[in-house]
Amino acid sequence: MTDKMTFNKEMATEYDRGVRRTLPTYDSMFRLVQTYLRTHTTQQAHVLVVGAGGGTELATLGPTNPEWTFTAVDPAAPMLAFARMKADDLQMTDRVAFIEGTVAKVEAANIHDAATCMLVLHFIPDVDEKRRQLKSIRQRLKPGAPFVLASMYGDTNAPEFDELVALWKAYWLDATSLTTTEMDEMENTIRQLSFLPEEDIVGLLQEAGFGSIAKFFTTTLFGGWICKAQ
Repeated sequence: MTDKMTFNKEMATEYDRGVRRTLPTYDSMFRLVQTYLRTHTTQQAHVLVVGAGGGTELATLGPTNPEWTFTAVDPAAPMLAFARMKADDLQMTDRVAFIEGTVAKVEAANIHDAATCMLVLHFIPDVDEKRRQLKSIRQRLKPGAPFVLASMYGDTNAPEFDELVALWKAYWLDATSLTTTEMDEMENTIRQLSFLPEEDIVGLLQEAGFGSIAKFFTTTLFGGWICKAQ
């Protein structure tokens, strides 16, 4: 995708379909995210959404929490355009501040009641940059604020990882018309992403200033963790 691409509902629908194929329990995960945030915030929560492109967080959390406001951050202009389109369709753009860039572009004084970072961390290749991003999120949260992180994860040298990749590929072959050759190419792309074992992800969260860390979700190559700003 490029910044010049034309955005429409057909493209947004295709994106939504693809992400649900790569993560079959995608919608269930977001329902749990909403429950966790609701449990630990108020009716007027100000939520930081890191990696907001695609708009799933806005579409999930916005309509059912009409007094929440959002800071939606994403470095990819095309993906942020998807989020804007969904917010416009839901008539909630007046509750969303869109920022093209990383968390560092969010004013440090803009403190939030909660934050999410869904399916972003594995696209950041450098571990130090992952750490900086998580610390930046923590710096923009109130003490005790809930934070939800979801990412691809795993020890790429472990036999278990290969088994999970095989299941991930099998699901795509079972649910789509893609060929084995096409899935082999997708596997090569996936294996180039930045995977970390679970203990390393937990360690990064701790270093960034989060506590009460608990894994709440796992499906094939994906995991999710809930925690609170210390």
